[in-house]
Amino acid sequence: MLPPKMANAFRNIISAETRDTVSRLFIQDGRRHWKGYAISFLFMGIMAGTTSGLAYLMGDVINRIFVEQNSNAIWILSGAVVALSVIKGFSAYGQAVALAKVGNRIVADNQKRVLDRLLMQDVTYFSGSHTAEIMMRFNTGAQAARNVLNLIITSLGRDLLSVIGLTLVMIIQDPFMAMIGFVVMPIAIGGVRSLIRKVQKIFSREFHSAIQIMTESIDAFQGIRTIKSFTLEDVQRERIFERIDKMEKASNRMMRAQSQSGPLMEALGGVAIGLVVMYAGWGVLHGGRTPGEFFSVITALLLCYEPAKRLARLNIDLTTHLMGARMLFAILDRPATEADAPGTPELAIKGGGVVFDEVVFSYREGEPVLRGLSFVAEPGQTTALVGPSGGGKSTVMNLLERFYEVESGVITIDGQNIDSVTRHSLRKAIGFVSQDVFLFTGTVRENIAAGRPGATEEEIIAAARSAHAHDFIMGFEGGYDSRVGERGTQLSGGQRQRIAIARAFLKDAPILLLDEATAALDSESEAEVQKALNELQRNRTTLVIAHRLQTVINADKICVIEKGRVVESGRHDELVAKRGRYFTFHQLQFAGQQERLSA
Repeated sequence: MLPPKMANAFRNIISAETRDTVSRLFIQDGRRHWKGYAISFLFMGIMAGTTSGLAYLMGDVINRIFVEQNSNAIWILSGAVVALSVIKGFSAYGQAVALAKVGNRIVADNQKRVLDRLLMQDVTYFSGSHTAEIMMRFNTGAQAARNVLNLIITSLGRDLLSVIGLTLVMIIQDPFMAMIGFVVMPIAIGGVRSLIRKVQKIFSREFHSAIQIMTESIDAFQGIRTIKSFTLEDVQRERIFERIDKMEKASNRMMRAQSQSGPLMEALGGVAIGLVVMYAGWGVLHGGRTPGEFFSVITALLLCYEPAKRLARLNIDLTTHLMGARMLFAILDRPATEADAPGTPELAIKGGGVVFDEVVFSYREGEPVLRGLSFVAEPGQTTALVGPSGGGKSTVMNLLERFYEVESGVITIDGQNIDSVTRHSLRKAIGFVSQDVFLFTGTVRENIAAGRPGATEEEIIAAARSAHAHDFIMGFEGGYDSRVGERGTQLSGGQRQRIAIARAFLKDAPILLLDEATAALDSESEAEVQKALNELQRNRTTLVIAHRLQTVINADKICVIEKGRVVESGRHDELVAKRGRYFTFHQLQFAGQQERLSA
């Protein structure tokens, strides 16, 4: 039990929010790992006991060896000191290993929980948050949970038990001297109260500064080609340097605030030791007390100083970690926006026919992108979506994969409303190849295998052959084990596209979405990729987005989309004969090509 003054001081400086956060951490993580914490706590108790024992033995060491001059006591007391020190050393090792093991497990568990929760968020969450902020919360939050629990367990098991044990030694030797410690401790704890809010504000600014630095650094690294092309090195350097300077100043303010408790503790500690020395020294010289009692109390007080100082700083040290823990809970408490209701049926594919019926959708309120869009993509046929930029073509694909939810209207596949089936079964039935190919950091094999995890080597190679990728892959020194670099930067555009197509071949989904899959390629690469795409489209329901009409003139149906509606649909020759919007696009593109050829 803490003395009433000390307990009240702790309650006064620990806010309700802090208590709630700590309670949740103990319920969520501490309770599951109580055995590990109990072992660590036991070792810390042994450490506190041996520390107290060493302080108590100092009285016998001084009295029996130096006062009584008992030669046998030299061996007995020396052996006891060595034994206690060895036990303390092994206990320190045991508690450090036990605490680290539990702490690492908590970090791993929380990272898994956070990742699971993030993967259950919809695309809107990620489009509204920078990668740097998500990563900061992912790492800082998981580690903060461990740090809070470890700090509290260490403070209670090592520091508080040591203070209690050493205080008992002082009480046994001289109760009045122990009272000096009881007076000083609440003053020291109360002295740090004014620092708590200051540290919280500074840490909040420091965290957001760190996010800004990481955000702009990631943008600079990922956009290095643009930066160099526009000679923006100096601009980016100055901007990020300014952020770093602000971060440095915030860190210095944080350190000053955290260190302000040091002078207070040093001064109060010096006062306590001075008073004890004065009282104990007078007692030895004039009060009939033994030198052993004097040295035992002084040793206990000196050993008590560091753990008492750490206890006084506990709330300040907890502040930064608790803010990180709250960031963890902010993610864990987010509703899983892509969680399917229990019992939701899976999509049953028959032919793969897709129907959009009066679909309305907006990314931002009051700015509709689709305004009652309707069309039918027949099973096993290719339907092309053409029209001016911003008309809603890519939105069609986003809605078909349920990256976003429609505001009104219905999208069906083989007569099944896609809102009423599981997202997993829906997306499993759809293959996707876009202009902006994303390759994972890893090998060529791993990126193709992402189309169907668990695929055999023969199936991966067969998919690569179908995508006209096998030959260039085997031209690499590492073959299928060649690294592709971050986002595939070690490959050409055509190579990235064909690996993405191989991935789609391996998935073998009945519905295929192609979003400008050849738009960024040169003529030679486009020809190779188009061969692969023609094979991939065979016997699949295919939706194609294209700005270059020559890539879709053989489509079974072409839908012209403008301002969120289908304004024309039919085959290429039918639309040209109508001389409507498609004919206008056709004339503009092919007239431009004729001019370039004649030039």
